[in-house]
Amino acid sequence: MKFQIDEVDQKILSYLIKNARIPFLEIARECGISGAAIHQRVKKLEDAGVIDGSRFIVKPRALGYEVCAYVGIFLDHAHQYKQVVERIEAVPEIIECHFTTGNFTFLVKMLCRDNQHLMDVLINTLQNVPGVSKTETFISLDQLIDREVEL
Repeated sequence: MKFQIDEVDQKILSYLIKNARIPFLEIARECGISGAAIHQRVKKLEDAGVIDGSRFIVKPRALGYEVCAYVGIFLDHAHQYKQVVERIEAVPEIIECHFTTGNFTFLVKMLCRDNQHLMDVLINTLQNVPGVSKTETFISLDQLIDREVEL
């Protein structure tokens, strides 16, 4: 059964989406209800699974990461995927890893300082993982690096 939200809940959610750290009293003033009512409504939204925590947004460029790349990873044999996943999970530049069907087994998203750093990770790390036969790299042309990353 879908959870029903009213106009006040929608307003609360719109404020929280824009800024999860906004004080409840500020939301209360904007909604014209008490701070306690906001607490109760947010708790109700959490209990219903409408709200699932809050997150900090990190801007990779502020940390010196200028290149965002997607890398398709091909395996020698499909049964090696568990061992390969264990190894690539330890690569700090990889921020996402997805199983795929089609040409490659995994598609990973990487953040690197520059193209030389990317090449170093590809040649000296990923392509040296036992079971990896080759990689295929796609560098973001629209500078996805400017986008925020949820942690």
